[in-house]
Amino acid sequence: FSFLLSLNPSSRSTMSLNPGAPPDAQPSPAERQVWEEVNEVLTEALVVLTELQAYSGAGEEIRQAIQRPGEERVQEQAWAAVVPLVGKLKKFYQFSLKLECSLRSLLVALTRSGSSPTQHLEQEQALARQFAQILHFTLRFDELKMTNPAIQNDFSYYRRTISRMRINNLSADEGNEVNNELANRMSLFYANATPMLKTLSDGTTKFVSDNPEVPIENTTDCLSTMACVCKVMLETPEYRSRFASDETILFCLRVMVGVIILYDYVHPAGAFVKTSGIDMKGCIRVLKEQPPSSVEGLLNALRYTTKHLNDDTTSKQIRNMLQVN
Repeated sequence: FSFLLSLNPSSRSTMSLNPGAPPDAQPSPAERQVWEEVNEVLTEALVVLTELQAYSGAGEEIRQAIQRPGEERVQEQAWAAVVPLVGKLKKFYQFSLKLECSLRSLLVALTRSGSSPTQHLEQEQALARQFAQILHFTLRFDELKMTNPAIQNDFSYYRRTISRMRINNLSADEGNEVNNELANRMSLFYANATPMLKTLSDGTTKFVSDNPEVPIENTTDCLSTMACVCKVMLETPEYRSRFASDETILFCLRVMVGVIILYDYVHPAGAFVKTSGIDMKGCIRVLKEQPPSSVEGLLNALRYTTKHLNDDTTSKQIRNMLQVN
């Protein structure tokens, strides 16, 4: 039960993803170094979300530049509008790499042998809270990205223009220029429907393959336990009555979906088989009991970013619940 409370984001610190406010679960001396490193990344996550929410794009400037290709002033205006936006997109991409490193640090701490997943989550509640905050940020980032087509439009225009400038031997602002190698990586990142979640899924998979001495069950059991905790909190009136707001409910829903997707990537058979450690029918049912407008993005994440949903081992009932043919 203590772990249920540690995940409950009723405090302003968790709700805002601001670890600088006093958390309910204080890190022990053994956790302190990892907690402080992850704390810095979560503090930056606040800035990233704020900037992404405010990202309006350079659509009008780009349209004018395409319609009036011979007018140098119009081309300069479009370029001046796009370059700082691409600087933000570069920042978001580089932040995804920091977030992946933080997740790996937390996985190391939460999957060490010697304790069960439940014991880890109870004994290291401050780190478990941070793990949940990372997943909450990740799903929120991807929800915002999916509803903002300006991101890919701006970056595509930037790449076309910078290529033309290089061909014509024109100079660009070197401080803001994105080289070809970085641009290719950013293109792959933003081409994904849920780029931040894909980064963490790949990172979790790599963590398992890079640490063969850690039984895979240590990781999958940790993830399935967190999914179970979130489901129980959401479907049990006694626990749910303690939630401070609808945003608290969304926090738990995002964490639940996040750990399901990570589990689906890491477990050889995935999250949807009957022998899975996750009650998928129960989790989907909880999602579908919420207002559709608040969970459609999360249901889409399960539909389109999981690895094993379309396997033959997935039951028709689960496919029907997710309305997958």
